[in-house]
Amino acid sequence: MFEISELKEKKLPELQEIAKELNVPKYRTQKKLDLVYQILDYQAANPKAVKAVIKAEESSTESKKEEKTSSTSDNAAKDQKQRPQKNENRNKKPQPQKKHHDKKSDDDKKPADDKRSGNDRNDKDRKDKKESDNKPQHQKPNSNNNDNRQKNQRNDNNNPDNRQKHQGHKQKDGNVHDNKSNGNKDSRNRYREPDYEFDGIIESEGVLDIMQDGYGFLRSSDYNYLSSPDDIYVSQSQIRLFGLKTGDTVLGEVRPPKEGEKYFPLIKVNKINGLNPNVVRDRVSFEHLTPLFPQEKFNLADKQSTISTRIIDLFAPIGKGQRGMIVSQPKTGKTMLLKDIANAIAANHPEVYQIILLIDERPEEVTDMQRNVRGEVVASTFDKEASEHVRVANIVIDKAKRLVECGHDVVILLDSITRLARAYNTVQPASGKILSGGVDANALHKPKRFFGAARNIENGGSLSIIATALTETGSKMDEVIFEEFKGTGNMELQLDRKISNRRIFPAIDLTSSSTRRDDLLLDENTIQRMWVLRKYLADMNPVEAMEFINDRVKQTRNNEEFLISMNG
Repeated sequence: MFEISELKEKKLPELQEIAKELNVPKYRTQKKLDLVYQILDYQAANPKAVKAVIKAEESSTESKKEEKTSSTSDNAAKDQKQRPQKNENRNKKPQPQKKHHDKKSDDDKKPADDKRSGNDRNDKDRKDKKESDNKPQHQKPNSNNNDNRQKNQRNDNNNPDNRQKHQGHKQKDGNVHDNKSNGNKDSRNRYREPDYEFDGIIESEGVLDIMQDGYGFLRSSDYNYLSSPDDIYVSQSQIRLFGLKTGDTVLGEVRPPKEGEKYFPLIKVNKINGLNPNVVRDRVSFEHLTPLFPQEKFNLADKQSTISTRIIDLFAPIGKGQRGMIVSQPKTGKTMLLKDIANAIAANHPEVYQIILLIDERPEEVTDMQRNVRGEVVASTFDKEASEHVRVANIVIDKAKRLVECGHDVVILLDSITRLARAYNTVQPASGKILSGGVDANALHKPKRFFGAARNIENGGSLSIIATALTETGSKMDEVIFEEFKGTGNMELQLDRKISNRRIFPAIDLTSSSTRRDDLLLDENTIQRMWVLRKYLADMNPVEAMEFINDRVKQTRNNEEFLISMNG
């Protein structure tokens, strides 16, 4: 494996050769240091490919080394051959010739001596050759040969590949078994593969809030859809691609923020308002949907019904798409009535998405509602600013509209619309036209638009809003707000303080409470009997009428039994 020190010692062309063999992209345009780190990164990702390249380099360098050593040894041998012969010729002394009797014997001895001297020379040459092969550094041949040897030694020492190869050959035999058995890799390499990929393993959901610059955030319901640390960033391109709007409930995959990023960005959209993104892209806008009268009634008298819900189900039935208003004086039990309605709808109609919106309420009532009601509770308590009340109300109504566009049935229980109108009046910039009670002329347009969003949609989907309105609080502003909303709803439930003072609950004024076009919600037999009952109660005052109905309802198990028990 390549090391950083080894690669830094190499020149740029050598690094480019290595990068070329490793198929590193764009290696010719990179600087030396960048190329070093690129090779190391590639090595960490593809160790097998790097090993193959290193083996190929080893074989080529070894063959080159063998050629070099063989050529140097041949040169040394030639020089050594020449040198002893010269020395022998120089050091030869004239030997005294023996006098023999005849010349023949001398002639016979000469060839034998020549053979012996030739053999001696050959043996000497062989020994010198062996010594030159084994220990070339100890011999001192001529100056040219010595220079060549020193250059070769310098090249070998300077080349880290050769050093590493020599060390590798020494350690190879001893460490192969250990590395295989332990599965250890080179621990000195600081660049390794990431342990785990975190992109796309976190799935989160939120309601989209689009900023003025075009991007948006998914707000969490845990923080009442206000800005929080759980916000998820949605880019402008994603909003355009999927046709997202403010209030869309988006479920998708997110990744952790990188360096310099503050929020978790959304990387994949799985669901929009519970539907496939391809389906949602072609939806019709809420403003262009056709509103109708409510035609399907909420059954409040079946599961988890109370006396309150049974009486409401008879005298002021609530349908899908109802725009209802509970008009009450203080301390008449309107919040408890809302809670009973919410629990009855949740028990009998689980397909309905229910939102309880509490504006400018007491914190303990918010906690009580969260613990005792099956539904999403969104609250802004009275200790918050008016701008927060307005922001929470806007995102809740936008969320409800987007769900209705996708064909869902939504119910919003608002407590109270009077305080919401007060908050809008506080936030509204002064227009110069002030009504009696200090209400700005343009301030009530937005709460009217909120309340007017309730409608039954043709061919699927409905938005029902049941809101409470305060009267007789001693404030002129509350009276003006109530007068503005009077007659805008298609269901009205009047609560009477005189009845609640007698501790009769629900404190409903039966003769004043009714639903418009209730013939679309009730069957013919029930309508006929309710007309008879209303005629009978018209002669009584509200307290007597409520006492009479309360006693009769308690004696029967359900509304059908109550209607059958009526005479006539």
